Amino acid sequence: MSAAAVEPASTGAQQQEITRLHSYVGFDSITKQIEHKLLKRGFQFNVIAVGQTGLGKSTLINTIFASHLIDTKGRFEPDEPVRQTTEIQAVSHVVLENNVKLRLNIVDTPGYGDLVNNENCWDPIIKYIKDQHSAYLRKELTAMRDKYILDTRIHCCLYFIAPTGHSLKAIDIVVMKKLSEVVNVVPVIAKSDSLTLDEREVFKQRIRAELQHHNIRAYPFDSDEHDAEEQQLNEAIRNMIPFAVVGSERNVIIDGKPVRGRKNRWGVVNVENEQHCEFNYLRNFLTRTHLQDLIETTAQIHYEAFRSKQLLALKESSASKQQQQQQQQQGH
Repeated sequence: MSAAAVEPASTGAQQQEITRLHSYVGFDSITKQIEHKLLKRGFQFNVIAVGQTGLGKSTLINTIFASHLIDTKGRFEPDEPVRQTTEIQAVSHVVLENNVKLRLNIVDTPGYGDLVNNENCWDPIIKYIKDQHSAYLRKELTAMRDKYILDTRIHCCLYFIAPTGHSLKAIDIVVMKKLSEVVNVVPVIAKSDSLTLDEREVFKQRIRAELQHHNIRAYPFDSDEHDAEEQQLNEAIRNMIPFAVVGSERNVIIDGKPVRGRKNRWGVVNVENEQHCEFNYLRNFLTRTHLQDLIETTAQIHYEAFRSKQLLALKESSASKQQQQQQQQQGH
């Protein structure tokens, strides 16, 4: 008779038998050991904000992370020059919450879509994202590589849509299509308090229909690793995208309590009130439910596709050089 009873357990496509233990061993503490190491090392999260000037990109980023992390790059004086090209500007911060250290890289794209002719204004953004993949690959392929490679790969792209209430602009369709091939794209309707609730819902439905029509894959994606609960959550998020948001770094008083919001002559828009906007859903999605998945998806899907393409090109180039050398030797 065996020392311990066994029961079958399904692991993917195979079935594996699990041996029951007669007494406590202690390897279940491995999760605490991993947590301890990760807490010491900290986490890295890189986000890029893409959208035209004046849509509140900087304000929303600051609102999500409840801190002033990035300054606005808009023009406030008439003599300020209009930016001729998209300027990529990265800002780094370390934030701490309950002993969890998060290194934030926030990348802004001032100048995007602000010219009369915006042809190819997205190229610097795509190039920047690919450059981060390329830099990571170079470090990964070095003979004496670092124990922990500094990760500047973009994990999330917040794409800001103007609250027109009509449909996506041609530039939005082109850019989101190109971005979705290299990064996790999360579309948001900026300054959504300029729309009524009915207008907002119709606008969201039109955008979802256009994304589907143009085969633009917005994040999140489903995976075989996801259980039924995760798939259900992803489906709920896809039905909510694009998030209709309002950002504010200012506190206003409602019923004697300070809340982040925007005050106008008709009342106050409470940023964290789910009846006013979908900011809470976006923040929870980015930080509380999908932060790790955004990081993993970047590594396993976008970076892996880039890596495979580069290594295949390298292999073909090497084979071509060898062939040329052989032909030269045969010629001599």
